[in-house]
Amino acid sequence: MKKTLQLTLAALALSASALAPAQTLLNVSYDVAREFYKDYNAAFVAHYKKTTGKDVKIDQAHGGSSAQARAVADGLDADVVTMNTTTDIEFLASRGVVAKDWAKRFPHDASPTTSTMLFLVRNGNPKGIKDWDDLIKPGIQVIVVNPKTGGNGRYAYLAAWGYVREKGGSEAQAAEFVGKLFKNVPVLAKGGRDATTIFLQRNIGDVLVTFESEVVSVDREFGTGKVDAIHPSISIVAENPVAVVERTVAKKGTGELAKAYLDYLYSEEAQEIAAKHAMRPRSEAVLKKHAATFKPLKQFTVAKYFGSLSEAQKLHFNDGGQFDKLYTVK
Repeated sequence: MKKTLQLTLAALALSASALAPAQTLLNVSYDVAREFYKDYNAAFVAHYKKTTGKDVKIDQAHGGSSAQARAVADGLDADVVTMNTTTDIEFLASRGVVAKDWAKRFPHDASPTTSTMLFLVRNGNPKGIKDWDDLIKPGIQVIVVNPKTGGNGRYAYLAAWGYVREKGGSEAQAAEFVGKLFKNVPVLAKGGRDATTIFLQRNIGDVLVTFESEVVSVDREFGTGKVDAIHPSISIVAENPVAVVERTVAKKGTGELAKAYLDYLYSEEAQEIAAKHAMRPRSEAVLKKHAATFKPLKQFTVAKYFGSLSEAQKLHFNDGGQFDKLYTVK
C-alpha cells in the first residue's frame, strides 16, 4: 500500500511538472535588433530544451534604446535588457534596476556584439567619397542623426572627433573638424531609421553616416543596388551591451534563466546569427569567416578619447555642451 502510494505521488509529480507552464523571459531591446533576436530566440529555446529538458518562452519588446530603458526604470518587468549604448544600461544601474558592476558580469564588458560607423553613398559613389575628410568639403551634404536624440548620431559625432585624434590632431582641431562636418548637415534626423528615410526616400544628401548593421537593413528594405557602403580608414567601436534586470529576476525567480540567455549570446551559433544580421561578432573565428561583410578597418574605443559614453554625454551632448557650441539649428 505504502509503495503504491509513493508511486502514485511520483506519477502525480511528473505529470504536474509536465503541465507546469514554461518559464517566460522578457527581453527589452532596441528597434534595429528585432530581426536578430527573432532568430536568436528560436536558437536559444532549442538549446535550452536540449541542455536542460525545460521549455522556455521568450517575449520581446522593441523600441528606441533610451525610451526602452526609461520604460524598464518606470516598472516594465524586463528580465534582461539588450541595448545599443552603454549609457542606457548605466542609467538603469544608477536607478538600482541592474547591478552596479553589470559590465563585469559577462565577457567583453558585457557586449557580445559590436558595430561601427560607415558611410552609405549613392550607387556608384558619384561624389567620390572615401574618408572623413571628404565630408567637410564644400558642397557635400551629410545626413546624420541628431546626437542629442540618438545613439547613432552620438557615435557618428564621436567617430569623426576620434578620427582627428587618431591622426595626431588636438582636441581643438577635432572640434574644428566636427564643426565643419555639421555645417554640411542640411537636416538632423531624429533616429537611425529616420536618417535612412531622409537619404533614400526624400533623396536628400550625398552621404549617410550610420551603423554598419543598417547597410543590410537598407538592402533588405529598399532593394540592393541603391547604395554603396564605404569603409572609412578609421572608425569607432560601437558596443551592444546586455544586462540582467536584477529587480525583475529577484521577483520572478528567473535569474538563472536570464543569465543562461545572455551567456548563450557568446556561443558560436549565436555569433553566427549576429554575423548574418551584420552585427560584428566577438568570436575571432566567426569574424574571419565573414570577412567579406566585416571588412577590416582601424577602430578605436570610446574609452580611448572620451572616458565613457556617460562622460561624453556630459561634455558633448548635454544642453550647453560641445555639440551646442558647434552646431546651430538650421
